[in-house]
Amino acid sequence: MDTRQLAAFCEVVERRSFSQAAEKLGVTQPAVSLQVRALEKRLGTQLLDRSGRRVEPTQAGLRLYRGAQRLLALEEQVVAEVADESEGELAGTFELGASTGPGGIVLAHLLPEFAERNPLLHISLRVFDTQTVVEKVADRELELGVVGAARRHRGVAFEPFAHDRVVLACPPGHPFAGRDITIDELRSANLIVMQEGAGVRQMIEDELRGSGLRLRDLNVRLELGLQESVLTAVRAGHGVTFISRASVANDLASGAVAEANVVGLELERELFLVRATGRAESRLAREFLAFARDRVQS
Repeated sequence: MDTRQLAAFCEVVERRSFSQAAEKLGVTQPAVSLQVRALEKRLGTQLLDRSGRRVEPTQAGLRLYRGAQRLLALEEQVVAEVADESEGELAGTFELGASTGPGGIVLAHLLPEFAERNPLLHISLRVFDTQTVVEKVADRELELGVVGAARRHRGVAFEPFAHDRVVLACPPGHPFAGRDITIDELRSANLIVMQEGAGVRQMIEDELRGSGLRLRDLNVRLELGLQESVLTAVRAGHGVTFISRASVANDLASGAVAEANVVGLELERELFLVRATGRAESRLAREFLAFARDRVQS
């Protein structure tokens, strides 16, 4: 069976769109349509229902999709195993994704050292919020991601990668600076939060929920994207924010910001490695992970 036809069919099923599948595959929409029609003709059955606003798989299409996923994963594994037989230095492009916390904390230290050890390798780190990283790994746009929260997604698997501690960052001289505060005290502060999809925000929302609260019960004055933007606002004295302690270590040392601990909230978290389920591990990914785990645990 032509795996190109299967790949085109699977993209249409996952995206519910011929045009989006074509964009992902880097071909024209008619080319994708021809691939799917050829597959339907060979199997003698309709695989996709094209009558609605979105393309939907038929029952036969769903059965084929499940089997095609296994075949494509096996093909990828075989290709990776053959490629891995090559010896010599790592070369080419190694691209991975991270949310802003892990990208600025762990990977910012690991990747330059990994690059120095492998001078023929070009490394590209793409930074998004946690949810976007997970989706790009699930869509196989990225082989690996490192994120600050494990968001349930059927297309990916998570595994612990490193530890992190979150603190409440405050402007110097703020009443909370250097103190343990209660959740009731936190209600009085101007709270600055990261955008939805950020791992720290998800962590705080989960912790508040365990205390019978929601984020809207606090005085949320600003929602400012991701890590650097909220930190800039705190430095300028506009409020307080929850943020990874490692990412503000230099600011704490210089006195540009202070920290507080909120009693009743568990602010230790795991950073997670995320990868697509069923995807064969490339040599680049395998060697980076071996290097990273050794460095993180040492």
